[in-house]
Amino acid sequence: MSTVTEQQNAVVATYETHTQAEDAVKKLQKAGFDMKQLSIVGRDYHSDEHVVGYYNSGDRMKYWGKLGAFWGGIWGILFGAAFFWVPGVGPLVVAGPLTAAILGGLENAAIVGGLSALGAGLYGIGIPKDSIVKYETALKAGKFLLIAHGTPDNVATAKGILDQTDSTALDHHQAAA
Repeated sequence: MSTVTEQQNAVVATYETHTQAEDAVKKLQKAGFDMKQLSIVGRDYHSDEHVVGYYNSGDRMKYWGKLGAFWGGIWGILFGAAFFWVPGVGPLVVAGPLTAAILGGLENAAIVGGLSALGAGLYGIGIPKDSIVKYETALKAGKFLLIAHGTPDNVATAKGILDQTDSTALDHHQAAA
């Protein structure tokens, strides 16, 4: 079981496309990174030409719509999935442990004052408040965030792998000693 300090270490990679983000997830998986320590966030795209929907079947969440194949594949690899409407950011699809952190942020909104539910979730997994606006802005622009968190060694390993991907930004956040 990880300690609070271990959870406060994170690396966040920003990707322009869902294909780049998916490739990064696959590289981490192939390298043996613990998929329970990986989250991905992206905007949900609506259009008049595509039906968009979600449903839960047993322990699996299903999605159909423009990015259905992408989210279906990601949900097959990562643990936990949800759809959120975040004021100022819009509709977001989240997979991985960040889902639980956002739900915790909703329940404890008063504790992390001034942050959106997404911001509270990011803060809860070790992302500093001064970086959260940057990530919310990237999501508003249609980018995807891939977040690896855990022990300092695990996060350093993930950073080394993500350094070799097509990310537009890569930030390493370490717990205060």
